[in-house]
Amino acid sequence: MVQLKVGLVGAGVFGRYHAAKIDAATKAQFVGVYDPDEKRCCALASDYQVHAFACQQSLFANLDAVIVASPAVFHEPIVSEALSAGCHVMVEKPLALNGAGADRLVAKADAAAKILQVGHQERFVLEAMGLFDIPETPHSIETWRMSPPAVDNRAGDVSVVWDLMIHDLDMVARLLGEPARVHATGKRLHTAHLDEASAVLHYGATKVTLSASRSASARDRRMHLDYPSGKVRIDFLERTIENTTPFPISSDVSDKVGDPLGLADEAFFSACLGERTCAIPGREAALAVRLAEQADTAALRDLGIL
Repeated sequence: MVQLKVGLVGAGVFGRYHAAKIDAATKAQFVGVYDPDEKRCCALASDYQVHAFACQQSLFANLDAVIVASPAVFHEPIVSEALSAGCHVMVEKPLALNGAGADRLVAKADAAAKILQVGHQERFVLEAMGLFDIPETPHSIETWRMSPPAVDNRAGDVSVVWDLMIHDLDMVARLLGEPARVHATGKRLHTAHLDEASAVLHYGATKVTLSASRSASARDRRMHLDYPSGKVRIDFLERTIENTTPFPISSDVSDKVGDPLGLADEAFFSACLGERTCAIPGREAALAVRLAEQADTAALRDLGIL
């Protein structure tokens, strides 16, 4: 079997998750890791008996493909450098922190004929549930994605729009495309960025309302969709569904998508080897970036910051 030479940028929490997937994959040879924190980099490399590279350039020069699990503010330059070095790239969400940057990366990957996959792993879950198969356009969508503050202030370098809401923006973009208008409000609570945000996206007769918080007292992850033929009410934490439409929606897809991250990584390796098309291509993820940029900007303007 041909094995893909794969490396990792980022030895933090998500980097370690990906390291385990690369190490276990039959289609990948785990070559090494780079992280600017030398101690953390060496510790992860030692755990998997791979090389701890002193710089990104040296890592990329030894790879066919790389997984980028660095903080979001570094995604665009790292992905750009990896593509320039001839690597296929999978990057955790978001692809970039502005639409222009995301579009540049997509164009660069296309020009180099390289796979550019983005870590919107929740797509696998929603697809397995059957949400993308409903042949009707919803009248309205409402989502709640609430979490208490992270102990280590993870992702505190970006707003909650880029940290949490981006998942639901990607889902909405996948279902409905680009909206006519985006309105948003938000609050700063425990970081220098928005910690709570609410966005309203207008798609003609369809209204989408997204709420996200990393300052909530408890976790809440729900989605309500109203269709011409009925309603779908999903509680992702309780794994319950109320469905009055005639279309099947599965509440528990653990038998199909027990490990979304592992499924995404395996799909990336297969795409790099030419065995399948890219599961979550950069050109689709770029739309979620543009929507996030609009929502973040609108919320900051509402606060009088911009």
